[in-house]
Amino acid sequence: MAKNNILIVDDELEIREALVIYLKSDNVEVFTASNGIEALEILEKETIHLIIMDIMMPQLDGIKTTFKIRESKNIPIIMLSAKSEANDKILGLNVGADDYITKPFNPLELIARVQSQLRRFTNLGAFQTTEDEIIQVRGLVLNKSSKTVEVDGEDVRLTSKEYKILELLIENKGRVFSLEQIYERVWNEPMLTSENTVAVHVRNIREKIEINPKDPKYLKVVWGIGYKIEKK
Repeated sequence: MAKNNILIVDDELEIREALVIYLKSDNVEVFTASNGIEALEILEKETIHLIIMDIMMPQLDGIKTTFKIRESKNIPIIMLSAKSEANDKILGLNVGADDYITKPFNPLELIARVQSQLRRFTNLGAFQTTEDEIIQVRGLVLNKSSKTVEVDGEDVRLTSKEYKILELLIENKGRVFSLEQIYERVWNEPMLTSENTVAVHVRNIREKIEINPKDPKYLKVVWGIGYKIEKK
């Protein structure tokens, strides 16, 4: 059975720890975050199949975090709310939450709601990817939907910036990008810093995707111009 990854977002440590105990099983891996900013960082790195999201949190609350997630992902989101937060609960559903549960909650009810959402979204094919979302160059596979990378069937962990650089290059196989072009596309600002910033990220990508970084198969340098991903 495929493993489901669940992300718990709550600023109360006791609630996070309790939810981990309730939800963790042989086919469930649980990730935790104490606020919306941490949650978004995890979503950049991990394939998450369901989120349990508290509403009231510091730095970035559950409403704003849900709104941000819905810009690009259709992951099931279950809101956690106190009884006094009825209006926030309604707002949460309006911005894209799929369900809610009120604190204090019954663990069995929570588990039932989680299973229901996972089952519904899986049956609807929400976790399936189209061919357009998967880009492959020989053993190098980039999945745009899950933001994951594999080399010869092995998962490769990239940082957010490393992933965006690789995505840019692999979507434009054969095209050479200068350091300045890469920086402006990935950082979304003019390159005012040293060119070394991009070069360091590219070197890190090579260390992760190449068997021999000194003789790369995929990420090639075009001396004096920039970098490209080979077409074949």
